[in-house]
Amino acid sequence: MNHSKYPDALIAVEVMPNPISSVYPEPFASEMAHREKRRLGNVFGLTNFGVNLTRLAPGGISALYHAHSKQDEFIYVLEGNATLETENDSVHLSPGMCAGFKAGTGKAHHLVNNTTKDVYFLEVGDRSSQDECTYPNDDLMAREENDVWVFVHKDGKAY
Repeated sequence: MNHSKYPDALIAVEVMPNPISSVYPEPFASEMAHREKRRLGNVFGLTNFGVNLTRLAPGGISALYHAHSKQDEFIYVLEGNATLETENDSVHLSPGMCAGFKAGTGKAHHLVNNTTKDVYFLEVGDRSSQDECTYPNDDLMAREENDVWVFVHKDGKAY
């Protein structure tokens, strides 16, 4: 008999989307209006790493252009076509393609949906504590404190 409060298996698209589209402060949160995340790792009680099934509607972006200090990231495209933007390049990603971002390298990135169809991809990231995020294109910095992201302007003033 299974006494766990977590399921053994499920259909990913049936997991309820996260009701909050972004933890960014405004005006940045509004930029996530075309993004929907299903937090699959949380459903299973995973604590060492997170897994999200993310849908980007046409015109959507995965996140602000960013880089992590401690958390590695990995993405795998399931459906649709996205553009991976990094400081050096824009790469067309199609189903079956993946990308990874080692923490601490300063390599900023995000995905953009420049098509007329939805893009679905898996995001996998570790949950290293005390991570910091830089946003080269925006007046924003973030740090993780006790599982909560704290956002400040680049001059250190709070949002």
